[in-house]
Amino acid sequence: MTYKGLSKKDAPKNIKNIEKALNENDFIVSKTDLNGKIIYCNEIFTAMAGYPATDLIGANHNIIRHPDMPKVAFKILWDLLKAKKEFFGFVKNLSADGSYYWVFAYITPDFDTNNNVISYTSVRRQASPSAVQTIIPIYKLLIDAEKSGGIKASQAVLDDFLVQKNLSYDEFVINLQKGMQL
Repeated sequence: MTYKGLSKKDAPKNIKNIEKALNENDFIVSKTDLNGKIIYCNEIFTAMAGYPATDLIGANHNIIRHPDMPKVAFKILWDLLKAKKEFFGFVKNLSADGSYYWVFAYITPDFDTNNNVISYTSVRRQASPSAVQTIIPIYKLLIDAEKSGGIKASQAVLDDFLVQKNLSYDEFVINLQKGMQL
């Protein structure tokens, strides 16, 4: 029997402006197949997401995607993973009860002995509060660009921002997580 899990249509519609806090020493861990379907999740993930593991296993990871997240962030994520590279980034996730939580995500491809990607592992930790305050208006700009010109417009806004800061995407997010003012 194949379990299909929850889908994006099962995500909460009643979104609340209530933030859940991840503890400083907590790590959320999940593993997905090549299509983003969850094949493993730890207890901290189930607690923060608000779903039992039995509902999360088989569900697409986007079940917890908050609408405040720009689509370009996930384009960057998937472009890097498909190129067999790791991803770092700030993600606002949606809980089953409509609340949200911020994480600093590290996602990496998992390889077999022939260097073929067989799955993806994501480890998330508490996002730096100063980083979240910096990233919120940037994400709003990216979403606004997406509304008027799609992901390409959003990517152009992000690229221009990074050029102005003279930083690569990775340098930008890692420096933010370290608490550096940019």
